[in-house]
Amino acid sequence: MIIELNINGDKMNKKRKKKRTKRTPEQMKQLRKKQNSLNFIQNYNVPFIKIPSAHLTNEDLIEESAKCDVPIIISTGMSTWEMVDNAVSVFEKHGTDYAVLHCNSTYPAPHDELNLNIIPIMKERYNCIVGYSGHEYDLDPSVVAIALGAEIIERHITLDHNMWGTDHKSSLEVHAMDLLSKRISDIHSILGSNEKIITESEKKVMKKLRG
Repeated sequence: MIIELNINGDKMNKKRKKKRTKRTPEQMKQLRKKQNSLNFIQNYNVPFIKIPSAHLTNEDLIEESAKCDVPIIISTGMSTWEMVDNAVSVFEKHGTDYAVLHCNSTYPAPHDELNLNIIPIMKERYNCIVGYSGHEYDLDPSVVAIALGAEIIERHITLDHNMWGTDHKSSLEVHAMDLLSKRISDIHSILGSNEKIITESEKKVMKKLRG
């Protein structure tokens, strides 16, 4: 589920200066390839650009993406707070709308390494839309992520778990994606508001039990 981005993040308090390392010819080749992909995708008026966890630390790609004048969604698997801070500071510098997705980059991701409690901490730390990119077998972590404040859920989809490729085992089949959408809708209804009130259905019970 992707929602419309409308973000006004606060400026980072600390700006980190990093010394750039000299790149090998192969690294330069890969960098040019990624930047060519970035230039290509801009021809299609995309509503946002998604940067995967593998490129969270790709400084040049982050910098060029931040200049594209479209919202950026970035996954944060295989990262520390410092790595995420560095990427976010680039978006802040350019005034880029952005969203940050908590993520575990193992395929499939084990439940005891998901650390979903990071989600509310991310919301407080970056004051932006925070989501969850899930690579686990099942639906429960994505539903829990919504309960913890995630506003974007990213899941891979497949036609068959037995197809060749790294992603398929941890992807959702079409019927599971539909089921996830319904369960997420239920979660919003279940969570309700933060006001402690006597509900409409309780009023009849209250009259019966309290007179």
